[in-house]
Amino acid sequence: MQAAAALAVAVRLARGRSRLPALAPVKAAPPRISVVIPARNEEARIGPCLSAVLADPDVSEVIVVDDESRDGTARLASGLGAKVVTGAPLPEGWVGKQWALTQGIEAAGGDIVVTLDADARPAPGLSGALAAALGEYDLVSAGPRFVCGGAAEQALHASFLATLVYRFGPIGPSAPPAPHRAMANGQCMAFRRTAMLDARGFARVRGHLADDVALARILAADGWTVGFLDAGGLLEVDMHDSTAGVWREWGRSLSLRDVTGPARQAADLAVIWLTTALPVLRLATGRPTRLDLGLLAVRLLLAGALRGSYTRPGPGVLLSPLLDPLAALRLTQATLRPVRDWRGRVYPAATMASRLGQVTTDTRPGRTDPGPGLVTTGGRFAPPDRSAAR
Repeated sequence: MQAAAALAVAVRLARGRSRLPALAPVKAAPPRISVVIPARNEEARIGPCLSAVLADPDVSEVIVVDDESRDGTARLASGLGAKVVTGAPLPEGWVGKQWALTQGIEAAGGDIVVTLDADARPAPGLSGALAAALGEYDLVSAGPRFVCGGAAEQALHASFLATLVYRFGPIGPSAPPAPHRAMANGQCMAFRRTAMLDARGFARVRGHLADDVALARILAADGWTVGFLDAGGLLEVDMHDSTAGVWREWGRSLSLRDVTGPARQAADLAVIWLTTALPVLRLATGRPTRLDLGLLAVRLLLAGALRGSYTRPGPGVLLSPLLDPLAALRLTQATLRPVRDWRGRVYPAATMASRLGQVTTDTRPGRTDPGPGLVTTGGRFAPPDRSAAR
């Protein structure tokens, strides 16, 4: 079993030899770009994001959707020059981020919409590069460089990041994966506004906590070309402020439980335990096998490669393999006992049990709505026309 898991990992890692180049600024004038930022109680960290994106000459407007914040998020955003949309009350069956993004996209005036999380730190040229990439893709998401504080936080973060690489391969694959294995990063996404409204993308994944991956997979199944590209030179993200925050916040979503079937969840967990955790545990007991040593060597090579994923890589990245058993444990815990609260809201189990491949009617208030969990199946939306972008 360990040899089979090692082979699967080797095949995935080998895709890194043909990775696409990282996003870079483009000289061509982009179409009108709207940046939409969903925000709920983000006063403490949204300032740098807004300052950066408002200074980008490629951006036509910046929209902050204030999702019932109880702090000064709206006041700060308005004072810096963003357009603030006061979010409507959360409808039943929706996760807050998808509801906020839906409202922001409807309020946007640009041909292209770029969505950013409040903890994103975009550089000038990011939005223009994403818009240019939409000449080849229908949906683009960008992988950033991460800002991590101390060695312990960086080590745990890098160990968690390695679980994603071992399950799905490196970022920027040259060939899109099968729809059910598509990946995306909801911290930064771009798409054509009218195409997303026509596809009702966020309404169709309204109950998913792993909304970014759910969106990528359901649109890929519709025929959209989905790109997950490296934007490390143009985007930084400061996700957490402590090691405990990494364990609690990122650890809960890594399992992708609400977008992955039970059989594949079990297979993914087996790969992580057999190829990352088991070699470290056997080494600690002084009884590693040759295969264990080979897997540890591969993991150390990956740790070296992951240094480029951090703004200030320190010794924590290289020490991250030592925490792989903890990462495997957290991944297993999140799979078996998923957390259903986020940003002060608790979502019902039915929300977590949503399944992909379902087509819903428009679920905005005042529209035909079958209610949470009542959906039609088997439908597909046509992919958008990229001829104009080319």
